[in-house]
Amino acid sequence: MTGNGSRAGGNRFWGETTAFLALFLDNVGVLIFLSAILVFTFNYPAEIVLTRMIPGTAVGVFCGDLIYTWLAIRLRKKTGRNDVTAMPLGLDTPSTIGIAYAVLGPAYVATRDAELTWHIGMTTLFMIGAVKIVTSFCGAWLQRVIPTAGLLGPLAGIGLLLLGFLPLLDVFGEPIVGLTALGIVFAVILARLELPGRMPGVLVAVVVGTLIHLVLGYGGYLPEFRPPSLEMKLYIPVFSLDFIKSLPQSLPYLSIAIPFGIMTIIGGIDNTESARLAGDAYRSRDILLTEAFTSLIAAFFGGVAQTTPYIGHPAYKKMGGTYWYTLFTGVLIGVGAVVGLLSLFVAVIPRAALAPIFMFIGFEMTRQAYQEAPVHHSPAVSICFLPVAANMMLIILGQFLGPLAVAPDTLPPRLQILHQNLTVLSNGFIVTGLLWGSMLAFLIDGKKHRASLCAVICALFSLCGIIHSVLPSGEIYPPWRPAGYAHYFIAAGYGLLAVVFAVLRPGKVGDDKIFKE
Repeated sequence: MTGNGSRAGGNRFWGETTAFLALFLDNVGVLIFLSAILVFTFNYPAEIVLTRMIPGTAVGVFCGDLIYTWLAIRLRKKTGRNDVTAMPLGLDTPSTIGIAYAVLGPAYVATRDAELTWHIGMTTLFMIGAVKIVTSFCGAWLQRVIPTAGLLGPLAGIGLLLLGFLPLLDVFGEPIVGLTALGIVFAVILARLELPGRMPGVLVAVVVGTLIHLVLGYGGYLPEFRPPSLEMKLYIPVFSLDFIKSLPQSLPYLSIAIPFGIMTIIGGIDNTESARLAGDAYRSRDILLTEAFTSLIAAFFGGVAQTTPYIGHPAYKKMGGTYWYTLFTGVLIGVGAVVGLLSLFVAVIPRAALAPIFMFIGFEMTRQAYQEAPVHHSPAVSICFLPVAANMMLIILGQFLGPLAVAPDTLPPRLQILHQNLTVLSNGFIVTGLLWGSMLAFLIDGKKHRASLCAVICALFSLCGIIHSVLPSGEIYPPWRPAGYAHYFIAAGYGLLAVVFAVLRPGKVGDDKIFKE
């Protein structure tokens, strides 16, 4: 009896440990990529990222995981079951990467003011939190009204291009580190091969990749290697309202904040249902309001990335996690940020070792979009990728034009037009993808009036820059403010598109039914 109890206790310990490592490393990985994108892609000052953004962002994770731990303990007492698993909570990967590339980076390039950029990030997070609080009461309705292709298509585009392609550049930046880590992650997670002792593939990939990186760096084989500082300092997040002053400069990013907030709320609904099917029936309102308020709280302490319940509650349950793994994750993330431990991880672990993890996440987001949407809506999912592709191209172009001190208006005329077209297509790319995906899904189903309504909304949004802003900064504006007629032409194009959808009748081409009644 004693031996069996010992083995059971050992299994529970390893189960909690595995679940903790998975959740903890997910959060650390997001923070590392946030830091790497800002510092290495946009040359943003590392000190502000490490001493202000990361500690402030960690406040949201700390509060959220503690609340989810309490909800699990409450459910355990209510049901009398010992196997209740807490909802996993952490930093939302797509929106964190999206905010780094689409808000913080461009804001710093435009202003060259590091503190203002940080405040814009805080204000954007505040707006996301406010959107989440409102949509937590109507998320289920939005889920019914907006086609799955429109909801998940933009996320799939972000997953494949921003989380898939851009990290691949980091893999080949350090190919020995990146390809080794990629092989371990893909072999263990995708091919389900086992490492000796069933060690976690993600942990092994990060540790092995980091060791190779350090050996090559100290050996002089990495030109951009910076010896990490092992010094840890206290970075205590401070409550502040100063960021509210940057609201006027942050309004251009409202078109990014709104869809990110809506999408995580809808994702939270799906995750709560997934947990219910796995045996843990949480109230969706508790789960949603927790992620909303913790995102809002983080903004007041310097945070720039939102919290969300993670996909995969059943996976954490299978690992053997209960409420301890969220408790330990929240405490270690919170304390680690304050004492500088997270900043140490950010400084030591190379991007190439983490890139395969984000590539895997991106592939899963893409797979989920095509799997959850009806098969005949696959073109609607695919069209959502195109505005994201424009955004990705602008990010890459910016890395060339910035260091060369080349302004877009100094390019040859043909290239100026091309750059302007990319800018217009990129601005508001998430809302654009949502509307395009919904419009095409409605059209495929023969709901031509709903498709026409989507086109009308696109016309109205393009008039004021919510999508297709004609200003390089992506600002929202009254229609009469921008010079020229470009935004009027775009709106007119969408208006004619709405008319086309409205007047056409369903028909057949050969034996294939084009519209479904």
